Amino acid sequence: MSTIEDKNQDSSKKQVEIDEATNVKLLGGHEFDGIRELDNRLPPFLKYLFYASIVFSAAYLMLVFVFEHDSVIQEKEYRNEMMAAMHQEEPTPSDGTETAAPVQRTQEDMLASGAETYGKICSVCHGKFGEGLVGPNFTDEYWIHGGSREDMHAVIVNGVIEKGMISYKNQLTETQIQDVITYIQSLKGTNPPNQKAPEGEKYVPQQQEEKQPQS
Repeated sequence: MSTIEDKNQDSSKKQVEIDEATNVKLLGGHEFDGIRELDNRLPPFLKYLFYASIVFSAAYLMLVFVFEHDSVIQEKEYRNEMMAAMHQEEPTPSDGTETAAPVQRTQEDMLASGAETYGKICSVCHGKFGEGLVGPNFTDEYWIHGGSREDMHAVIVNGVIEKGMISYKNQLTETQIQDVITYIQSLKGTNPPNQKAPEGEKYVPQQQEEKQPQS
C-alpha cells in the first residue's frame, strides 16, 4: 500500500507543480529546450472576442450560402450599383406630371458624349486618336468583326473575351453605346500618327448604315 500511496503523492505533486518565479502552475509534458509552459488563463475579453467571432462567422455564412444577400454577394452588389448609376443618368419625374417631349440631340452632342466615353474606356486599348494600340486601328477601312453599327454594337455589348475586351452592357447605357459608335465612325480617315497596321477585312459601308439613329 505504501508504494501505491507514494506513486499517487508523486503524481499529485507533478500535477500541481508551481513555477517559483511567477507562482503559476506549470503544465506537465510541455517542455522544450528547458522552457516550460505556464497554465495561464486567457483574459475574459479574449474569450468573448473568440465567441463573438464564431457567432459572426456563422451569421456571415448564412447570409452568403443560404440567403445569398445582396450586401455580401459582390456580383449582385456590383450589378445593383451599376443599375443605380444608370437610373441617375436618366431620371424620371416623381410627381406624376406629364413629361416634356425629349430634346432633339444634335450631331455635335452625340460626338461630344461619344468622345467622353471613348476617352474613359476605349482609348486605353485603341489609342487616344483611334490609331490602335493593343486593340485595332479605328481610322482605316479594315475591321476584324465588321464595321457596321450593328457589328460594333455587338462587340461593345458582348465583348471579345479571347482578345481581352470585356462586355460593357452593364456599364454603358444604350445612349452611351450609340454615341461612342458615332464617335468611332467619325475617326475614319483622320490619319493620326503612329497608326497600327490594318487588321481584318476591308469594310465598305452602305448608304443606310452611314446614317446613325437619332436619340
